[in-house]
Amino acid sequence: MPANLTQQYLKAEAEYRRATTIEEELACLQLMFKEIPKHKGTDHLQADLKTKISNLKKDAAAEKSGKKSGRGLRIPRQGAGTVILLGGPNAGKSQLICSMTRATPEVAAYPYTTQTPTPAMMPFEDVTIQVIDTPPITKDFIEPHMFGLIRSADLALLMVDLGSDDGIEQVQEVLDRLGGTKTRLAASSYLDENDVGLSFTKTFLVPNKIDAPESAERLALLHELCPLDFTEYIVSTQEGTNLETLREAIYRSLDMIRIYSKLPTAKEPDRDRPFTVPRGSQLVELAGQVHKDFLKGLKFARVWGEAVHDGTVVKGDYELHDKDVVELHM
Repeated sequence: MPANLTQQYLKAEAEYRRATTIEEELACLQLMFKEIPKHKGTDHLQADLKTKISNLKKDAAAEKSGKKSGRGLRIPRQGAGTVILLGGPNAGKSQLICSMTRATPEVAAYPYTTQTPTPAMMPFEDVTIQVIDTPPITKDFIEPHMFGLIRSADLALLMVDLGSDDGIEQVQEVLDRLGGTKTRLAASSYLDENDVGLSFTKTFLVPNKIDAPESAERLALLHELCPLDFTEYIVSTQEGTNLETLREAIYRSLDMIRIYSKLPTAKEPDRDRPFTVPRGSQLVELAGQVHKDFLKGLKFARVWGEAVHDGTVVKGDYELHDKDVVELHM
């Protein structure tokens, strides 16, 4: 029987995937349970939600008492979005981190250098984006916490080693390993309404080491043996080939906009640290991100931007635009 999940439920589940605290997860789960249609087709999911809510309450109590909770690995979200690197052994994930961020993970020519998921911040113009390096995925093993990290990411980069004859087989192993779970990769992110719990994360295919001997032949073979509808960016993390193109594509795929804040007493806005919000967000959502007091006490705002005259007074339902300058008033 189809679950017939409501848009409110799907929105709450999407927010749950991106939650980074027990309080956020619990609020999302409780909303999901409230919104889920109550019929036989959702009996299993209802039971699963009740169990998760119960376990989270126990974890919250344990956290307050200073005890260790049973939660899996969680990496707090930072920046304009979160990107997770996936691939087989020696695909070049750590080298990509070195080349595109200021982080300095261990990079070696041998596989399994990365043992645990490690976040770094990638700059793009005046914003930063969180990029998570991860241990390799093989046909026999994937770290259990990887599923949550993949589901919560805004974008996955599936890297392929063009420097080895094993590269194509390794990327197929990653796809097969995830294909047997409820956490999968796709050309866009979405939740399957006909298979409750099945989640797809938007993915770019990133064939790496295009500078290696015989890489062109391996790339052609990849396209023949492993055809995918993912957007593809061919790079060399070692030589820097196409990395700036990939950097911009990552930011554009997040579909975020930048908002510059301005104090009423200041002549110029703070352009060094813009707030980032999803395209289509309203002023009230920005106010809550700035401070909870603004969310409660916002009276109006003055906005400078391409969609309004300079200093236009707007209310909480104003739709924000990229590079708006906003002056909040309580």
